[in-house]
Amino acid sequence: MTTTSTTTGEVSAKKPAHRVNARIKLMKQNYPVRFIVPAIAVLLFFFFVPTILNFVFAFTNWSAFSKTIDFNGLDNFRDLFQSGTLTRDLRTTFIYAVLVAIFQNTFGLILAVFLEEDTRLNRFARVMFFIPVIMSALAVGYIWQAVLKTDGALNSLLSLISGANVQIAWLGSPVWTLVLVAAIHGWKWMGLSMLIFLAGLKTIDPDVLEAASIDGANRRQIFWKIKFPLLAPAFTFNVATALLGSMNGFDIVQATTAGGPGGSTEILNIFVWRTFGKGLYSQSTTMSLVLFVMVTAVALPLIWFLRRREAKTL
Repeated sequence: MTTTSTTTGEVSAKKPAHRVNARIKLMKQNYPVRFIVPAIAVLLFFFFVPTILNFVFAFTNWSAFSKTIDFNGLDNFRDLFQSGTLTRDLRTTFIYAVLVAIFQNTFGLILAVFLEEDTRLNRFARVMFFIPVIMSALAVGYIWQAVLKTDGALNSLLSLISGANVQIAWLGSPVWTLVLVAAIHGWKWMGLSMLIFLAGLKTIDPDVLEAASIDGANRRQIFWKIKFPLLAPAFTFNVATALLGSMNGFDIVQATTAGGPGGSTEILNIFVWRTFGKGLYSQSTTMSLVLFVMVTAVALPLIWFLRRREAKTL
């Protein structure tokens, strides 16, 4: 009797333990879902749904002047391309994005090379150059607009140095203003590119550099023959993010020139914003759809090319 009761007690004691272990195992299997579901919900309602609606409303007559929303086919696309404004802004957006990618990565690479050594001064300089990255893009644009306007800080400084009244319209040239605004955009984000290039430089094996130095290579040869090719992954990330990110730019251009002078810096998002403000909602969504297609058409071959170059280099 004693043996039987003991066995029964052991079995009854094992059942709760087994259930607890099964429950713990189930929680371990399912706990990532609890964290993923909120992110999926946010992504669904704030990205996928607006994107799908953007595709839908681009083919309608939705506006502030129409009581109903009716399907009108390709009329919005036809009107926008026939006006010539959309084509001009697409070209301006692409040129602006290429210039930003050049400036941002050139500035970032130069900073990474000069600040590569881990000295106290270099670490302080890295922090200082990274500050514009965390600043508001609108704030950066308004600061540079105050510096570069005709009666701004730069002309005042030049007047003080030269002893003459300098009145240069830095943001008044239809040709060079786009280049200057792109340089401001590159300046704002060069700290991020600097960090990515620094991370790439830190992954290079010091023994390789030491061997090249022993073989008689100077610093310039070491950089261009060894360091620069091994920075291919960093270039892939920096070029792709700079080019694609600047295609969606708005803040800096709006704060510095608002698309002027004469529409020479009117990138597509400025045009979308103005059109939406006029109540032409379907046309603005059409332009957003065109921008989406443009970014996709640039992103896929660009990333493929950079990945292929990266594989060949490494």
